[in-house]
Amino acid sequence: MAMLTNLRFGIVAIGRNEGDRLKCCLQSAQSQMRKIAGSLSNDLGKISNVTYPIIYVDSGSTDDSVSFAQSMGVHVVDLDLSIPFTAARARNEGADELFKQYPDLEFVQFIDGDCEFIDGWFENAIATFEANPEVVVVCGRLHERFPDRSRYNALCDLEWNTAVGETKECGGIAMMRRSAFQAVNGFNPQLIAGEEPELCVRLRRQGGKILRIAADMAWHDANMTRFSQWWRRSLRSGYAYAEGAWLHGRSPERHWVKETRSIWLWGLIFPVLALSFAPFTFGCSLVGLIALYGLQGYRIYQYCRRQRSMTPSQAQLYAFFCILVKFPQALGQMQFQQLRRQGKQRTIIEYKQPSQT
Repeated sequence: MAMLTNLRFGIVAIGRNEGDRLKCCLQSAQSQMRKIAGSLSNDLGKISNVTYPIIYVDSGSTDDSVSFAQSMGVHVVDLDLSIPFTAARARNEGADELFKQYPDLEFVQFIDGDCEFIDGWFENAIATFEANPEVVVVCGRLHERFPDRSRYNALCDLEWNTAVGETKECGGIAMMRRSAFQAVNGFNPQLIAGEEPELCVRLRRQGGKILRIAADMAWHDANMTRFSQWWRRSLRSGYAYAEGAWLHGRSPERHWVKETRSIWLWGLIFPVLALSFAPFTFGCSLVGLIALYGLQGYRIYQYCRRQRSMTPSQAQLYAFFCILVKFPQALGQMQFQQLRRQGKQRTIIEYKQPSQT
């Protein structure tokens, strides 16, 4: 098989037991690359036996993920099982292998194995880099594939519908300028979550800009149908907020300090105070706490309606879970503080079920 070396970007996909989702991911990557190659040269577009600059990093899958990727001609990196898995570590090792095989690449596209690229994304991202030399990360609109399947999937879709323009951080699906990525030594491999915003902190310190553009990027299959899944995902985010604030909270931008304080207040301090004073106030403190949560929920609802153009039902759903999420996030924060004092590192927190193959 011939190696396709004329593209300016390569792809690093990571996954663990993604099954059919991974198949869609890799097939969409190859399809889009084939189209771009064909636009560069008619001969390239006609080549069938070609290896595209795609690396799949597998974190100990027990399904057929590895064999399927190999059957497509995708180079597979199997992570060392003796070292704790993190998405950050997987992306770093994938990028290292990608740049080793394709030393002339200018950009790297990261994607999770539960996503599928949307037609036109690569062209939009590359054009943005060309027009903005100071930009080091480009991301677009990530869509949840089945938002109507559960309220938790719907929440994901609302969460990702953020404003376009310069921003402070990106998610795990984004294209990055290789030189900037390597200059800060990539992701922090110790982080179990929140590794993308942490990387963006270091990129921005070097003068780089993060840009979210008005272009569809990928479909995502959260497959989150149970409350327990949402709870674990939220606990993980609380852990990430605490660790991010611990790493960069003393910097001038106070990374995630505000978010961490909000979690402590709404998820722990206010409830503890209300419960403590309940015997002396004949329960009035608990009524006041409920009223306080209701007021905060209403404020979030109004913000969602006015600033984010959500429908009434979407705003209600989002506001309710914005309040509820503080409780698992507070637990995540407490876990981080406890493990930090013990000098231990948290293992990954998984919330998804393996895909059916």
